[in-house]
Amino acid sequence: MKELVLGLLAGIIVGIVFKLIRLPIPAPPVLSGVIGIVGVYLGGLAGQWIIQHWR
Repeated sequence: MKELVLGLLAGIIVGIVFKLIRLPIPAPPVLSGVIGIVGVYLGGLAGQWIIQHWR
Protein backbone atom coordinates (compact mmCIF):
# COMPACT_ATOMS: atom_id res chain seq x y z
CA MET A 1 0.00 0.00 0.00
CA LYS A 2 2.89 2.31 0.80
CA GLU A 3 4.26 1.87 -2.74
CA LEU A 4 0.90 2.85 -4.25
CA VAL A 5 0.70 6.04 -2.23
CA LEU A 6 4.31 6.97 -3.00
CA GLY A 7 3.81 6.24 -6.70
CA LEU A 8 0.67 8.38 -6.81
CA LEU A 9 2.40 11.19 -4.91
CA ALA A 10 5.39 11.10 -7.26
CA GLY A 11 3.08 11.22 -10.27
CA ILE A 12 1.19 14.20 -8.89
CA ILE A 13 4.42 16.07 -8.17
CA VAL A 14 5.78 15.38 -11.66
CA GLY A 15 2.49 16.52 -13.22
CA ILE A 16 2.53 19.78 -11.25
CA VAL A 17 6.17 20.50 -12.09
CA PHE A 18 5.62 19.86 -15.80
CA LYS A 19 2.58 22.14 -15.87
CA LEU A 20 4.44 24.89 -13.99
CA ILE A 21 7.29 24.90 -16.50
CA ARG A 22 4.77 24.64 -19.35
CA LEU A 23 5.86 21.28 -20.74
CA PRO A 24 3.48 18.62 -21.99
CA ILE A 25 2.65 16.03 -19.36
CA PRO A 26 4.91 12.96 -19.86
CA ALA A 27 2.07 10.47 -20.00
CA PRO A 28 -0.03 8.89 -22.72
CA PRO A 29 -3.75 9.66 -23.06
CA VAL A 30 -5.61 8.56 -19.95
CA LEU A 31 -7.48 5.40 -20.95
CA SER A 32 -4.94 4.00 -23.37
CA GLY A 33 -2.14 4.75 -20.90
CA VAL A 34 -3.87 2.92 -18.07
CA ILE A 35 -4.67 -0.05 -20.31
CA GLY A 36 -1.05 -0.13 -21.49
CA ILE A 37 0.27 -0.11 -17.93
CA VAL A 38 -2.14 -2.88 -16.92
CA GLY A 39 -1.04 -4.87 -19.98
CA VAL A 40 2.63 -4.55 -19.07
CA TYR A 41 1.88 -5.62 -15.50
CA LEU A 42 -0.19 -8.62 -16.60
CA GLY A 43 2.49 -9.57 -19.12
CA GLY A 44 5.07 -9.51 -16.35
CA LEU A 45 2.89 -11.74 -14.19
CA ALA A 46 2.31 -14.12 -17.09
CA GLY A 47 6.04 -14.25 -17.82
CA GLN A 48 6.79 -14.99 -14.18
CA TRP A 49 4.16 -17.74 -14.15
CA ILE A 50 5.57 -19.28 -17.35
CA ILE A 51 9.12 -19.25 -15.99
CA GLN A 52 8.04 -20.87 -12.71
CA HIS A 53 6.02 -23.58 -14.43
CA TRP A 54 8.47 -24.20 -17.28
CA ARG A 55 11.27 -25.35 -14.96
